Amino acid sequence: MGDPWGRDTQKRKCDAVADVMNRMLSNLVIKCTKAEGVRDYFHVGIVGYGGNVVPALAGMTATELVPISRVANAPLRIEERTQKVQNGAGGLVEQRVKFPVWFDPVANSGTPMCEALRLGRQICEGWVSEHSSSFPPTVLNITDGEATDGDPSPNADQLRSLATSDGPVLLYNAHISSNPAAPVEYPDKEEGLADQFARLLFQISSSLPPHAVSAGRQEGLPVSDASRGFVFNADMVALIRFLDIGTRAAQLR
Repeated sequence: MGDPWGRDTQKRKCDAVADVMNRMLSNLVIKCTKAEGVRDYFHVGIVGYGGNVVPALAGMTATELVPISRVANAPLRIEERTQKVQNGAGGLVEQRVKFPVWFDPVANSGTPMCEALRLGRQICEGWVSEHSSSFPPTVLNITDGEATDGDPSPNADQLRSLATSDGPVLLYNAHISSNPAAPVEYPDKEEGLADQFARLLFQISSSLPPHAVSAGRQEGLPVSDASRGFVFNADMVALIRFLDIGTRAAQLR
């Protein structure tokens, strides 16, 4: 994840992913904010894996998911950044905005995906046992390389075997590849994927549930009822869309 992302040689993959993840957390906080405060529609956690497999979200321990209200109140810091916004006359202007940071990028050697999925299963196991009638957890695995600690399939199968009364745990995978092959979003078959690792990630990805299929179609994607939660060679826009679709659990009310 220390390599440049596409043509943007000034931005490492890990930095870009961290920005997207922090923006996602900020958006979740906003979605859950009502007049009386932040409602705990979501519990979240981030696990980083490189040289080690460790919790990467501020205030999170190794075996828990954190209520979104707790996340809202405990960013690592608030940065001031510049973003371009529409000026109302068809152009763009730069504007200074507050940007909360919960997650800092880390890029180390190795891709211990098996161990990361084992920890993910442990975390989800505890949450499912305490919230057996809730929407099941969704695990969003973002990787730029092949697992270096074995075949992740058995660990992925064990993770997806967990379930609440509303359905099984969902596992979606985003492969931020350096392969020059064309990007693929939410395929329904493995034929045509660029390499063996892309096919493996497709195989261990959950099928999109109906609400995610609907979300994909709303985004103009050619998803089918057999599409899986997998994107290959994702660019920044595709990754943002991947996280957005992956966190659309239900209509908030």
